[in-house]
Amino acid sequence: MRHAKKTIKLGRKSEHRNLLLANQVCSLIEHNRIKTTLAKAKAVRPLAEKMITLGKRGDLHARRTAFSFLRQKEAVRKLFAELAPRTGSRAGGYCRIVKLGPRPSDSALMAYIEFVDQPAPQEKPEAKAK
Repeated sequence: MRHAKKTIKLGRKSEHRNLLLANQVCSLIEHNRIKTTLAKAKAVRPLAEKMITLGKRGDLHARRTAFSFLRQKEAVRKLFAELAPRTGSRAGGYCRIVKLGPRPSDSALMAYIEFVDQPAPQEKPEAKAK
């Protein structure tokens, strides 16, 4: 029986899965929104929310714990400098999953995972055609 066994395995061994999820969290921190399969998005959300909670703590031990999981200095810097202060008043639920539908090639269910308090997108000026 699989009682209390919560790990989503994603068809990978544990080392590969841990690195995959860490890279997904780093991409989410960098871009504020990523498109991935629904199963991966459901596996990434708890880890991303734990990283935000560490960022809100803000002490040296939290920074080192985040770095030991993420393994990217720039992602840790952005997490503690930008994301954590932006979610300061929120008690939890920092990420949202938006379901998109099946991928055309293999019918895998796709989803966006994004931060709830992300800044409004800046519009780029369009180049005028001559």
